[in-house]
Amino acid sequence: MAKNAIQKIAMNAAENIPYDKLMLSQKNVRRIKDGVSIEQLAEDIGRRKLIQSLNVRPVLDGEGEETGTFEVPAGGRRYLALGILIKQKRLAKNEPIPCIVNRGQETSAEEDSLAENLRRADLHPLDQFRAFKTLSDQGLDPDEIGARFFVSPATVKQRLRLASVSSKLLGLYEKDEIRLEQIMAFSISDDHARQDQVWERISSSHTQEPYYIRRLLTETTVRADDRRAVYVGAEAYEAAGGIIIRDLFEQDSGGWYQDAALLEQLVFDRLKVDAEAIRAEGWKWVEAAISFPYGHTSGMRRIYAEAQELGAEEVERYDALKAEYDKLDADYAQAEEADEAIEAKLDQLGAELDAIDDRPQSYDPAQKAIAGVFVTLAADGKLQVDAGFVRSEDEPRPEPGDVDEGEEEEEEEGADGGTRTNGDDDGDGVVVNGKPVHDTSGDDGEDDGIKPLPDRLVFDLTAQRTLALRNALAGDVDIAFVAALHAFVLQVFYRFAPDTCLEISLKSGSFSQVDGLAETTWAKEIAERHEAWDRDLPDEAEGLWDFMLGLDEASRKALFAHCVSLTLNAVVEPWNRRPKALEHADVLGRSLQFDMIDAGWTPTVEFLGRLTKARILQAVREARGADSAQLIDHMKKDIMAREAARLLEGSNWLPEPLRLEVDEVATDAGDAVAGDRSDEAALDSDAAELPAFLADDADPLSDEPVTIDGDETDHLQAAE
Repeated sequence: MAKNAIQKIAMNAAENIPYDKLMLSQKNVRRIKDGVSIEQLAEDIGRRKLIQSLNVRPVLDGEGEETGTFEVPAGGRRYLALGILIKQKRLAKNEPIPCIVNRGQETSAEEDSLAENLRRADLHPLDQFRAFKTLSDQGLDPDEIGARFFVSPATVKQRLRLASVSSKLLGLYEKDEIRLEQIMAFSISDDHARQDQVWERISSSHTQEPYYIRRLLTETTVRADDRRAVYVGAEAYEAAGGIIIRDLFEQDSGGWYQDAALLEQLVFDRLKVDAEAIRAEGWKWVEAAISFPYGHTSGMRRIYAEAQELGAEEVERYDALKAEYDKLDADYAQAEEADEAIEAKLDQLGAELDAIDDRPQSYDPAQKAIAGVFVTLAADGKLQVDAGFVRSEDEPRPEPGDVDEGEEEEEEEGADGGTRTNGDDDGDGVVVNGKPVHDTSGDDGEDDGIKPLPDRLVFDLTAQRTLALRNALAGDVDIAFVAALHAFVLQVFYRFAPDTCLEISLKSGSFSQVDGLAETTWAKEIAERHEAWDRDLPDEAEGLWDFMLGLDEASRKALFAHCVSLTLNAVVEPWNRRPKALEHADVLGRSLQFDMIDAGWTPTVEFLGRLTKARILQAVREARGADSAQLIDHMKKDIMAREAARLLEGSNWLPEPLRLEVDEVATDAGDAVAGDRSDEAALDSDAAELPAFLADDADPLSDEPVTIDGDETDHLQAAE
């Protein structure tokens, strides 16, 4: 049986038709401008000529004969673009245009126009990225590629960056197994192996958001707004071979410095240069570091620069400016309406007064010769210079043979770190009221045979005087307060001060082992208050008593509170249990109506990261309830800490050591956590699934000692 013949399809013929024989068909379905403009299309045709023919139909007369003119139902935008080139004299009016001529007209012109637009498929974004990459490999720079395809150079760079992502990830994107936003996040790194590692980590996780991908890819880098990066600068870092990772799709505040070790070395190199420059100013020593622990200046005396003395003319000018300012300010305060001219004059006078008040300050060269400087980086990356610290071993000592009020004295450092005055070379004898008992400089010389009083008799007499002084001091509250304050200030502000007769000791822990303590608001306020008092106190301890007597009552109380506050110690130390002292800290806190939330403490991601997963979940339960805890109980620890910090924000939750009174719920919960280590171990089992470079090196709450600078010590427990 013969098969039915399959009719072959005959294509419409292609012809070159002069442009002036073409006309735009009104049957073109495109009415709304969209995408590339006609002007841009004209430029593109001018560069690469037509790459797609026009679809035309002959115009017929009344008898159905061709008139020699053709209408364009499909390709109208190309037709209009060619018209622009003719207007610009870049194309002849009768230039032959490649056309596909539809004479059969088996379909309508409207159908052909619609089909041309609907049947056309846009490039997959990945094909576009790869095509841009090919053009780049052919030698075109982003500016040239952008000019040819009417996109910005920044857009070209973005697409080139996307094309450089790991081929494995691009393959997943091609299969729609990864979203474009995720590919954009992966493009922040050029390390394909690291990209693949991160994908392996998150592919089975509930958290696959772009922000999390970026965080994982940059966790070993240094942000460009970090003080180290700001101090070194991008130009110096890149000149040394460093690479800055940039996010072309999100605001990145300057990006990330990829080589943290190189950056640290550049910081130290520049700090060394800056420190040497400061040392050349005449200081005995300079210590430079990225940061110093809290309390690093403990035990050092501070000296301060002094402003240049004003001359007689400057004093006169200052007084005149101050009088003019005060009068104008007082008069303006009575005015009913604002006056910009007067305000401008007040600003001018104020600026002139400030310029005089802020005149240059300098240190005495003799003080520089025994003092030093700490150089570090401020939070904004600028060099922070703290000058004028005198170490105990650099304090001046009177040389043997120095004469003081007709007496030869030698100061020796006492066992308590202070000084004592001895009247003879061998150090024997008794000193009363600052003078040796056997000193005969005040004798009239009538009886050279009188010997010093026996030591025991001197002891008995001075014991009587001591009790009498105690009794008198007990009857004068004001002087007793000044005496105690005097003893405190000597110990806080004067390293080698003369001893006080009050046997009051003052201790102040520095807690230098706690990272970041010096950057807290509390540490900064204490340091500012201490420096303000240090500047006001007399340079020599001998003048301190008279200074105390001259203070008003409010100032004495403020100084007393500052000194006493430095002795407070409510730290829980596993090797130094002090239950009664810690109970008193709670009593003191209640009396002060003190609360750590009001003081500004918040549960940060860093803090929560030091807890076990069980304790993180317990914190969320206490603050937000069991439902909130269930939202994060499936997460890995680092993600859980971040989400917990968000949930705890504004909840007023505190860990047990920061609460004045531990409530029963928290206590019971803590016992439950401690009693069920198997659940905690199960929760922490996720850590075993992490790659080696992401796994925690040690449990931050472990009881094992941690080695710091060669010594074994226990860190403070974040949630004891």
